[in-house]
Amino acid sequence: MTGSGMCLVKKPLKSLVGTESISENDPFWNQLISFTFISPTSSGDSKLLEEAVIPLAKTLIENNPRTGNFGSLVRVFLGRTKELKISTECEDQLFIWQAHNALFMIRCMLKVFIREMSEEELHLQFSYQERAPGSFGGSEDLLEELLSNLVHLIVEVPLLDITYSILFEAVTTLLVFFSYQLFHKDILRDGIIYQHIMKGRCLSLTSRLVKTLLYNFIRQEKCPPPATHIFEPKAEGGLLYGLASGVASGLWSVFTLGGAGSKAGVEQEHNPLPLSNQSLLLLLVLANLTDGPDWPNPYRQAITCFRNTQDTSSLPVEPPHTFQINFNSLYTALCEQQRSDQATLLLYTLLHQNTNMRTYMLSRTDMDNLVLPILEILYHVEERNSHHVYMALIILLILTEDDAFNRSIHEVVLKNVSWYTERTLTEISLGSLLILVVIRTIQFNMTRTRDKYLHTNCLAALANMSAQFRCLHQYAAQRIISLFALLSKKHNKVLEQATQSLRGRQEDNTALPDYAQDLNVIEEVIRMMLEIINSCLCNSLHHNPNLVYALLYKRELFEQFRLHPSFQDIMQNLDTVIGFFSQRLELAGTDLSVERVQEVIMKGAQALPKDRLRKFPELKFKYVEEDQPEDFFIPYVWSLVFNSGVGLHWSPHGIELFSMDSG
Repeated sequence: MTGSGMCLVKKPLKSLVGTESISENDPFWNQLISFTFISPTSSGDSKLLEEAVIPLAKTLIENNPRTGNFGSLVRVFLGRTKELKISTECEDQLFIWQAHNALFMIRCMLKVFIREMSEEELHLQFSYQERAPGSFGGSEDLLEELLSNLVHLIVEVPLLDITYSILFEAVTTLLVFFSYQLFHKDILRDGIIYQHIMKGRCLSLTSRLVKTLLYNFIRQEKCPPPATHIFEPKAEGGLLYGLASGVASGLWSVFTLGGAGSKAGVEQEHNPLPLSNQSLLLLLVLANLTDGPDWPNPYRQAITCFRNTQDTSSLPVEPPHTFQINFNSLYTALCEQQRSDQATLLLYTLLHQNTNMRTYMLSRTDMDNLVLPILEILYHVEERNSHHVYMALIILLILTEDDAFNRSIHEVVLKNVSWYTERTLTEISLGSLLILVVIRTIQFNMTRTRDKYLHTNCLAALANMSAQFRCLHQYAAQRIISLFALLSKKHNKVLEQATQSLRGRQEDNTALPDYAQDLNVIEEVIRMMLEIINSCLCNSLHHNPNLVYALLYKRELFEQFRLHPSFQDIMQNLDTVIGFFSQRLELAGTDLSVERVQEVIMKGAQALPKDRLRKFPELKFKYVEEDQPEDFFIPYVWSLVFNSGVGLHWSPHGIELFSMDSG
């Protein structure tokens, strides 16, 4: 671009943020918003954009109380959007193009405003009226008008190639509005933006907004190539089109200091689904807003009660903000997208809060499509952040609350699970694979992170499944016993440390470390593992010869716990089983082959009287959210926006909601 062109581009921007009021009817606005660029999708380009916008926005903050130019820009945008739906139907790209450009500029300015000022001060920036001759200052709340307009735009404008960019920008601008939360350590439970979104004119569009955001996620539409959504000037277009194709097309270059907009192809490869991703993030932000003092969060209500389009039943009373959506399409999208934290969090939200969706998922005959991606997350635990692993485990725990699920997963046979690389699994049931992966997660946790909640949830899922264990793969059976061996070793080590420490204390009169607590934790886990093994033996002994084989092979592990007061009762059944099968193997002779041992076990399992095993209460654990779940979920959701928001960059400086290594 020529030097004179650069000056002409800079001039409108300087006028916008300068000291002179510009009437919203001034031709200036057509010049300002008639530029062509490719929105940044990488964090690097977004950072360059942010750095270039900050000085402009700060100048506007200083001058806007006198000029009202920011309000004029907002009104120009609102004016362009009034005809947006008709423009879309007529494929009139001019209005769409200009509305998008105006909104992009508003979003860039807003992002800086929100970092620099309170909500009350932001509200004032919207209220300053232009002082230019011939201007018409309105009495409406321009901030509410913009928020309402953005929601209307998202729900009413159809998703097409020519509207993709403006829909993405509308979703992104709403995310930016909510970003006040990033700069507060405490959870925001009220505020001007909160009130408008939760109770204002947007309330009537709650169900449509949630449904549209879900469908954006479901559709997984890729960003169209630039030629289809960047305005192409025509010869007969006159001055405005000339600006678009020439001088004003350099605005993007000015914003990004001349270089950031040139890597669109690479960025689209990194973020091929920007609207889908951004819609999901906005949905999670809305769903996790806190309830008001006397009203519930309407967006959470909508997520909790929506139904399948196939559901033709009528309810006596329709829940507020309910709607219908295609469950099959939603299920398919959830299965395909579990590699991202936000998709896993959506799956958790639906399983936990929407009984219609949970019932539908559990009725599917292809549950492996959903469970396998969750297991893959856990298998690669060392590469995932702790929150993603935690949500994956909670999903498994919720699924294992259902007995039919626990039975059916042992009937699904998998061939060659490519991501499971520790051993070659040519054929294994989904149930056995689940056990392998969950126990591996416990073992990883015990040796690395030592998160008590993580292994508690793992054990709870195994306990829920234990009565339904069927035909366990030999590796799964071995892994159960190897976990018990690890726990036994850890137990003995803590005991030894306590003994040595006590001896040392007696010699030099130093304080004794609190080994009692460590011992108590490890004994709780050992007790749980014994209960899981016992539950399987009591309920499905004849279905699990591999577990009996592994138990007999490592029988010496259990000796030390036979007379332990914490385990004596549960050990009676294990003693009975070990004794019964050991006796039958002795009668079968010596030097038995593996096949012969398994044959003896199979026959013995049919012969062991059930009344010889003492009955214990059924192992059943149910997931319950902690009190004030927002203290976990709101920082988590915003860490996802911070790390995964497309085309959004925030400097870590000033972020108060979470520590910068929590994402």
